[in-house]
Amino acid sequence: MTLLIAIYVLSTWAGTVDHAEAQVNPDISLTCSPTAIEIDVAPGDTRIGTTYCDASNPTLYVEKVNIQITAAGLTYSAPGSITVAAGDTTTFEVVVRGEDQMTEGSRQVTVSARVDQANGAPCPTCTSQTTSLLVVVKQFPMLRVQADEPFKQLRPKVDYIFEFKIYNDGNNRDQFIISVSNRDDLADSGFQISLPEVNTWIESKAPPQKMRVMMRTPKKQGWSDHYYQLDFKATSEHSIRAGGVEMSQTQMVTLYIRGVYLPGFQLIPSLMMLGFAAAFVAKRRNDDFTEATSDVPSPPAFEPLF
Repeated sequence: MTLLIAIYVLSTWAGTVDHAEAQVNPDISLTCSPTAIEIDVAPGDTRIGTTYCDASNPTLYVEKVNIQITAAGLTYSAPGSITVAAGDTTTFEVVVRGEDQMTEGSRQVTVSARVDQANGAPCPTCTSQTTSLLVVVKQFPMLRVQADEPFKQLRPKVDYIFEFKIYNDGNNRDQFIISVSNRDDLADSGFQISLPEVNTWIESKAPPQKMRVMMRTPKKQGWSDHYYQLDFKATSEHSIRAGGVEMSQTQMVTLYIRGVYLPGFQLIPSLMMLGFAAAFVAKRRNDDFTEATSDVPSPPAFEPLF
């Protein structure tokens, strides 16, 4: 029985010694939060993401810790080294920054901490502690719309096709919803509008996609000319799905619809002017003749002989 107790005490003492020796070796632990960082890279955004890392020293040494960052395709800011007191924790900041309008996607960033010195003495056998971060470059929508014919003159009851170019200036593939925002107003004025396609997918920074609007002008226009406006609208589907501000652009086309003219209708004013001129000339000639005859003396009057 005494032998068993002695063996138990010795085994406990041995475990305690192993634990104490483990604490004697310089060491550092590293944790970062958050481990997923989102950055906005749209024009005007800061393009910056930040995480905070804790370096904990479980030993009795004052440790100088070297910090290394690996961030492919991103710039970063972080301290090159920190000093951690015995049994203490030091927090440092890691800031990553993306490029303006860079492509949407994810990037892996690693943060490594290694003890360089313990109580001023080098530690060549110390190993690095590494933690991984995920930097997510968020998608942003941006578009441009261009009209091939911003002004068009048409006659009543004619068919015409307008073409518009849509550019995807965002940082990822996007779907664009097509509409004519004032379609009801044009229908009330007698126009017929048809859209062969109501949406289209466009790759980021790809050549523009052409979209068409088919139109028939009003059948009854009347005698006078009229101006109308066609509002072609393209909306980013991603902006709607993301729940933020709707990203859309409207391109205006001015329509000049000429009135209906009867054959020879334009000659009537000219004929009327010619008639007025002829009447004026005739009146002038009559006045000149009256003035000329008024100066001739009248013949003497003859008295009867008987």
